[in-house]
Amino acid sequence: MDNHSDLAIETTGLVKVFGTTRAVDGVDLAVPSGGVYGFLGPNGAGKTTTIRMLATLLVPDGGTARVLGHDIVREADAVRSRVSLTGQFASLDEDLTGTENLVMLARLLGYSRAQAKVRAAELLDAFGLGEAGGRQVKTYSGGMRRRIDIAASIVVTPDLIFLDEPTTGLDPRSRNQVWDIVRALVAGGTTILLTTQYLDEADKLADRIAVIDHGKVIAEGTSGELKASVGAGAIHLRLLDPTQRADAVRVLEQSLNVQVHLESDPASLSARLGVVEVAHEAGDRVAYALAELSRQGIAVTHFSLGQPSLDEVFLALTGHPAESDTDDEDAA
Repeated sequence: MDNHSDLAIETTGLVKVFGTTRAVDGVDLAVPSGGVYGFLGPNGAGKTTTIRMLATLLVPDGGTARVLGHDIVREADAVRSRVSLTGQFASLDEDLTGTENLVMLARLLGYSRAQAKVRAAELLDAFGLGEAGGRQVKTYSGGMRRRIDIAASIVVTPDLIFLDEPTTGLDPRSRNQVWDIVRALVAGGTTILLTTQYLDEADKLADRIAVIDHGKVIAEGTSGELKASVGAGAIHLRLLDPTQRADAVRVLEQSLNVQVHLESDPASLSARLGVVEVAHEAGDRVAYALAELSRQGIAVTHFSLGQPSLDEVFLALTGHPAESDTDDEDAA
């Protein structure tokens, strides 16, 4: 890697166009070496297209990018020799067993037959798949497929791994297993660029986060910095009587001078407080609002005041939730 830079990835004005669609529209990234860098956005935002360019699978239509000190166009082979890509879907041969897949990949990467078998066994054990090694991959559960797919990506341990939506469709237990794998890879010195539309995933794993929407990076920073940028607090309430929610909304909007959001739970509501209110007068405002609710006979069974979630940050930045069901990028 370039000794004059501690960045694993550096892009300037990166662009990719498909027909009339600018899937990536001038992306600037500066990803430090080591740790996890989150790349957030809904389906169609440009995440996967950006990853494919950085992994040298697509040629940019504009801008520049360096990965581990190498230009992704002029030095594509040097980039490929040091990175690994795990996409959204398993890329192994499902008719082969887990062991056969890993042995085949190890052989392609230069291992002797004996070395390949040893490495395959090591990876299967490390990923909790030792007993499943002799089974065809098509019999694996979704969580097992994700784990062996990541295992296949580190037959030769890369300096940088692109993890593209690694937990899409997984149950909570399987997601936690993948998160543990990510943490172990970072502890071993590997840098990870994680694309995800699950904001809690980025909140738990990423050291820094870039938010992309419509092909542009619209915010970047640590999770705490992003939350502070849209307001340093959020209030959440649950009412004893759901039929009083409309009255509670009226009282809160008058007391707090903010818009109140109705949650899916008919007894719950929330409001995002601005930076000024939180920094100087949120405590007094919230105390006054709760007192007003009590005076008007509106009972509260649960109350919390804290930082906004990343979901609330994304909604404030883009005007829509992160888990959008549009998929313009894949269509392009």
